[in-house]
Amino acid sequence: MTTTSKTPTAAAPIVLTQRRIWLIFSALLAGMFLSSLDQTIVSTAMPTIVGDLGGVSNMAWVTTAYLLATTIVMPIYGKFGDLFGRRRLFLIAIALFTLASLGASLSTSFWEFVIFRGLQGLGGGGLMILSQAIIADIVPAKERGKYMGPMGAVFGVCAIGGPLLGGFFTDHLSWEWCFYINIPVGIAAFIIGYKTLSLPRKHYNGRVDYLGVLLLSTATTCLILFTDWGGKQHAWTSPTIIGLIVAFAASVMAFIVVENRAEQPIIPMSLFRNRAFLIATAIGLVLGLSMFSALAFIPTFLQMASGTSASVSGLLTIPMIVGLILTLVVSMSRITKNGRYKIYPILGAAVTGVGMLWLTTLTGTTPIALVCAMLFVLGSGLGFIMQVIVLVVQNAVSPNDVGTATSTNNYFREVGASLGVAVFGSIFTSRLVTNLTGAFSENGRQAAASGITPGTLVPSQVKAVGEPLHSAIVNSYADALAPVFWYLLPAIVIALFLAFMLPEIPLSDVAGMVARGEAVTEEPSATRVTSEEPAMAATSASNLKTPVGDGSSGRTAGSE
Repeated sequence: MTTTSKTPTAAAPIVLTQRRIWLIFSALLAGMFLSSLDQTIVSTAMPTIVGDLGGVSNMAWVTTAYLLATTIVMPIYGKFGDLFGRRRLFLIAIALFTLASLGASLSTSFWEFVIFRGLQGLGGGGLMILSQAIIADIVPAKERGKYMGPMGAVFGVCAIGGPLLGGFFTDHLSWEWCFYINIPVGIAAFIIGYKTLSLPRKHYNGRVDYLGVLLLSTATTCLILFTDWGGKQHAWTSPTIIGLIVAFAASVMAFIVVENRAEQPIIPMSLFRNRAFLIATAIGLVLGLSMFSALAFIPTFLQMASGTSASVSGLLTIPMIVGLILTLVVSMSRITKNGRYKIYPILGAAVTGVGMLWLTTLTGTTPIALVCAMLFVLGSGLGFIMQVIVLVVQNAVSPNDVGTATSTNNYFREVGASLGVAVFGSIFTSRLVTNLTGAFSENGRQAAASGITPGTLVPSQVKAVGEPLHSAIVNSYADALAPVFWYLLPAIVIALFLAFMLPEIPLSDVAGMVARGEAVTEEPSATRVTSEEPAMAATSASNLKTPVGDGSSGRTAGSE
């Protein structure tokens, strides 16, 4: 945003040298590494964690708590970053995530663990949103693809190394080490961010939309709770569920009214009049509904139904990550080269649909090589879509709204993920509890002799128990999860239809900070700038270009 006359001693624009861009980018990679490593480690260790803490029947809450917290804070980080700057928020997110990891490692009960997972989500949501928004601030959409390579590499290292570490910690140490490791990683990420994340500091003097934050948080919480509790802890016609549905509807209606009147709404309703934003966000929602549901419980299936250890199940996810990185790198490099992006969401939805259809054939006796092929196809489809729709959204809105638009897009994707995990997780858990109850009833003597119960199952116990109880448990998991993939296929079909409707807008060649007048860039022929101080902008004006930025009432920018 341009500096206004209200600030008599406003700081000069930051000079976006290539060195500064890579320094900022290194801080983003550190934050991404922290959150990505945690999620992949926990997914592999989850069956052991819930078994040790006695929460098998409530296993879905481990994922739901994290997703719910992440979803609630996303719009807050996005909007507050636009209004107040993103540096301090990024550091706060790292600190919160790290402290919550320590709390999770010290948990002694299942619900205590769930609470700390939720607190981790409050930090993880910030790391996700702020990383994407900062990239849009410093790199033009037309060139952003070249930065997706290192980001994809970090995600790939975490996605492959995380399950291996999670499996190693679970099998040879204890599941608490899956969270202990976040502490040194978080401290390192905080130090890197503190020293290298040089971004504008903004001052907003207008009214903050706190009422919108409250109503959106209320609506999100009610939505997740009635989908997770309905038909499980409470009947769908019970006063509790009906009350949650009524509260959700009332909160949504009140939120829309408040946002239409707010000076700076958390989610501006005007965004939904932008066709590219609307369709890309809808794709993210239905994709989150289907894909996160599938990915949340595949490690459990691999460990229990296939009889593999945590370490082996972590190795089995490598083909999916390889497929994702491969198509991500290919798609982003092609987009950088020719500026065309529409074909990739179409390809991604189609390939994902094939992978999902294939997963419906999973059984406890499916060969490991075939499972790896299924996951490779699924990952390949995801790689064509996930980063592309974020790029589409950021390119379609004003530079002043890039954080808000990015967070809103991710918010609806996480709403879909939370709904999917809650609804389909409830279906899976309900079927699993019924199946396990029957299996233990039919093999009562063997179960009593082994000392295991359906509520405290861990993979090592399943592996050690003899026949016929072992096969009965394995079949219980297979019969509970495999049919759920059929319920996810309609969402993939909808995503494919929306991908065909997505408009293709020329990619911008100006970074967000430059467009807002907060930064200036060097011309290719300019003399190399050796100082990183913002004041250098004034002395290098002849070698720098500053496009006309969008003004914003009540906001000024300095340097952090």
